[in-house]
Amino acid sequence: MGGLFVAAERILMTFQVYDTTLRDGAQREGLSYTVADKLAVARLLDEFGVGFIEGGWPGAVPKDTEFFRRARAELDLRHAVLVAFGATRHAGRKVDDDPQVRSLLAAETPAVTLVAKADLRHVQRALRTSADENLAMVHDTVTYLVAQGRRVFVDGEHFFDGYRDDPGYTASVAQTALAAGAERFVLCDTNGGMLPSQVTAVIADLTARLGVAPGQLGIHTQDDTACAVANTIAAVEAGVRHVQGTANGYGERPGNADLFAVVANLQLKLGFPVVPEGCLEQMVRVSRGIAELATIAPDDHQAYVGAAAFAHKAGLHASAIKVDPLFYNHVDPQLVGNRMRILVTEMAGRASVELKSRELGLDLTDHPETLNRVTKRVKELEAEGWSFEAADASFELLVRSELPDAAPPRPFTLESYRILVEHREDGAVVSEATVKIRVRGERVIATAEGNGPVNALDEALRVGLAKHYPELRDFELADYKVGILAGSHGTGAVTRVLVETSDHTGRDWTTVGVHPNVVEASWDALVDALTYGLDRARG
Repeated sequence: MGGLFVAAERILMTFQVYDTTLRDGAQREGLSYTVADKLAVARLLDEFGVGFIEGGWPGAVPKDTEFFRRARAELDLRHAVLVAFGATRHAGRKVDDDPQVRSLLAAETPAVTLVAKADLRHVQRALRTSADENLAMVHDTVTYLVAQGRRVFVDGEHFFDGYRDDPGYTASVAQTALAAGAERFVLCDTNGGMLPSQVTAVIADLTARLGVAPGQLGIHTQDDTACAVANTIAAVEAGVRHVQGTANGYGERPGNADLFAVVANLQLKLGFPVVPEGCLEQMVRVSRGIAELATIAPDDHQAYVGAAAFAHKAGLHASAIKVDPLFYNHVDPQLVGNRMRILVTEMAGRASVELKSRELGLDLTDHPETLNRVTKRVKELEAEGWSFEAADASFELLVRSELPDAAPPRPFTLESYRILVEHREDGAVVSEATVKIRVRGERVIATAEGNGPVNALDEALRVGLAKHYPELRDFELADYKVGILAGSHGTGAVTRVLVETSDHTGRDWTTVGVHPNVVEASWDALVDALTYGLDRARG
């Protein structure tokens, strides 16, 4: 008995990070994982170092049943314990005869999470059973699964709403689960309506009422008040040592607590070593990998992991960052696998231009006149509608053009280009572009067709350059964006074009062009893209 008591105490002292991306997170509108996707997400979560991965609801969802079957053979988890999710036994049914409970056992996971009604109104009106029978359902299912050698967690659904309505009954659900052998009873803010101070007050009242340690409790929050992360942190500060969340905050309605923000806050702000050493810096890579599998564009402004999380635009910020990067960064970005970025815009001062240039490998410290010229030129171009904020390649070319002997050679000079658009009898619309250029002393005329004027122009340019620059075959136009500048109206508006190009190594770069004519704006961006890419290919 002494050994069992010590083991139980050790479990209660351990901080548990519990991920429910594959179950609760999958309820996000528009998100649908294949079984292969779920296996890939689980591997990424394990690399991030979470303690538990809830894989889904076997028996209730065929895809989840298949996931657990394949997971036994295909998942080799280093850090995480795989968890099957399900409900307590049905009212009026013996636990060992309940098909849902049998499905949980058939999943063969070391741990199981049960959802239990914690709000008496739901018990009576949704389950249509009695208060006592609901408690019996919790007790019988937990006791049975523990006897079968499973670690058991119980999610108290609608816990906070139930506690506000009838704290005595809701507390009895938690007490029953813990007495039956549940490792943690999880307080679920199912409707997402709580605020941090309310979470703290309920936890204090509950632990006093039941005489239990806060470490026996867990927290699961939804983000309907935009407080899911804050509510989770408040629960931890109140003594809870089991936190649930989802990657990138995916989930139903506004979503769940973003597990990445929760983990980073716990580890970097509160000092809890909640993931194994070396895992925290995998955060950005894991976040973006899961977003790709979910076919959801990453949120650039997401805390810690977003591309803009440590991006600085104001010149005043850049001046301070020159002295110490932590003057305007709340943590070192590298701790979570991110990086600081300096954005060059009309707000840029000398410090912004200097830091951005250094970021791109160009040190202007010993070139004060060049720094002045580049800063002035950036402000002039930005006033005309150019934006280098998202076009690092064009900015680098601009800086290098002002540095002695640093400007990359232009791969060609333009004599002229022409574009024709043909609307054919069958309804097809085809663009044809002809470019006349000089390449290494040779006059070249090249023609190509495309599915639009810009595509045709890009193809014609590549045809004309192919003999002299075979590296172009590795370049691909990855993205093309057109924006109408503020203050411009109608068909005569000034347009800004962003072109993203990639190569066979997976590297990508973005260039910009601005002109009242969208084709000319596109031409400027294309020329910068090819110039930059060819220079990189030459090393």
